[in-house]
Amino acid sequence: MLIAARDEAAALPQLLQALANQGLAPQLFEVLVADDHSTDGTAALLAAAASTVSFALRRIALPPGTTGKKAALAAAEAQARAPWVVCTDADCRPGPGWLQAYAALLHAVAPAPLHFISGPVRLTPGGAWFDGLLGLEFAGLVGVGAGCIARGRPTMCNGANLAYRRATFHEVGGYLDNQGIASGDDEFLLHKIHRRYPAGVRFLAAAAAVVDTPAPGTLRALLRQRVRWASKYPHYRTAAPRQLALLVVGANVSLALGLALAVSWPALGPWVAAGWALKLGADGWLLWPMLGLLRRRRWLGWLLPLQLLYAPYALAVGLAARRGSYAWKGRQVR
Repeated sequence: MLIAARDEAAALPQLLQALANQGLAPQLFEVLVADDHSTDGTAALLAAAASTVSFALRRIALPPGTTGKKAALAAAEAQARAPWVVCTDADCRPGPGWLQAYAALLHAVAPAPLHFISGPVRLTPGGAWFDGLLGLEFAGLVGVGAGCIARGRPTMCNGANLAYRRATFHEVGGYLDNQGIASGDDEFLLHKIHRRYPAGVRFLAAAAAVVDTPAPGTLRALLRQRVRWASKYPHYRTAAPRQLALLVVGANVSLALGLALAVSWPALGPWVAAGWALKLGADGWLLWPMLGLLRRRRWLGWLLPLQLLYAPYALAVGLAARRGSYAWKGRQVR
């Protein structure tokens, strides 16, 4: 298992406890934590934990001059010994059946060999008034990613929960062709592996495989996170993610404009209402099974507020991402 960490001393104890609670026997997996020049006691915490946890735990220190999540994950992968690696983030919390769910899929009979597996991720409340909105939006992203994988046109996944075959990682060049882009360690790899092995990508639709990740606690933190995610879009080499982004933004902006126009031209009202009903119905149809998988169907009550806010939110993130620079983990990156 690979984990990139920078100044995560506050979060790592909970993750290590979650890994200690895994149903998979501890002798069947090892955890490699790549320490990206932490200054908060992460190294000491890992050194102490290595002698107490039931599973094999190793800290991989990045050498001077080497920074960033991709470099950290690559350094950890180079020290791995198993043919497959599973990735999560230092602030995440997998359930006790997480590794068993991956093992079950890998040992199941499949029509074609697997090379990349994307897993479900669920937001946990960050204490903000918009937690429900964020949870529903994030579930939508996970659902769209799962659906696109099922249709053979992968667009997105999440580095908080994924696995890949190490031989395939090296076969497609790992992160070498996008090392200079801070974000996208997950999706660039997904796209490259899919181009090489179109039938070798799978979404793990199992409740036991859900990983919890904390929601941003403030609006500013939310926007910083989304700008970081959006900053990688211009660098995609496959058309599907860009087409999806344009479709989503275009549909939501059109609905917002329709409301504005209906105020001036009431005759447009029935057509605008039909458009909104169609969009909300389609979103509900997509979200229902994913929210069931995540065990959060109550979030569907936020669907209308999310639709009302989505157009200005998406435009703000898109415009901010065009600057190409943002702060992350105490660093200014591109």
